[in-house]
Amino acid sequence: MKTDDFISMLANGVTPVDRHVLVRRFGIAVLIGAVSAMLLVAVFLGVRTDLAVVAVTPVFWAKIALPLLLMVGALVVSTRLARPGVAPKGGWALIGLPVAAVWIATLYVLASASADERLAMVLGKTWRVCPLNIAMLSVPGLIAAFWALKGLAPTRLALTGAVGGLLAGSTATLAYCLHCPEMAIPFWGVWYVLGMLVPTVIGALLGPRLLRW
Repeated sequence: MKTDDFISMLANGVTPVDRHVLVRRFGIAVLIGAVSAMLLVAVFLGVRTDLAVVAVTPVFWAKIALPLLLMVGALVVSTRLARPGVAPKGGWALIGLPVAAVWIATLYVLASASADERLAMVLGKTWRVCPLNIAMLSVPGLIAAFWALKGLAPTRLALTGAVGGLLAGSTATLAYCLHCPEMAIPFWGVWYVLGMLVPTVIGALLGPRLLRW
């Protein structure tokens, strides 16, 4: 067989690469995570009755901003880690800056409050259940995120799993804001972050096992 004929035979057997597979898989994963979390909130936890009132206040949108920005950051980093040889680069800043901002705001609020108010601001009324609720709401999103990543080609499996877990956790936290009555920044800085950390750690542990290809 001539070289040109051999090359032509190989070329004819090549399946075109779907350039939109990454966007499609992550779009489906985020949609599943968000819709599932909102349905779980509506059915099992309930949407807060004064949502229409608090939704027009700046502090509510500040609360929404934390998980929303983390979700965007985790999505950016996940899509880059899912491709071999693509570095996250500035994607880490999209994750680190929202957390740093809420912690700085937490320190400022606590420093401005009286000593007997500080503990109440941190604990709120729901600190015992908040991280657990977020972790449970993140389960469908974690499964969907791993499905999206498994169909691609990640190489740093633990790190990729962790960021996939953060994507699920931040999406779940965004839905949880529809239920959570806590409006103090120190509460979010501790318990929201802890709640999102749970699926992040789970993702890091499962990544090397479930994302292998």
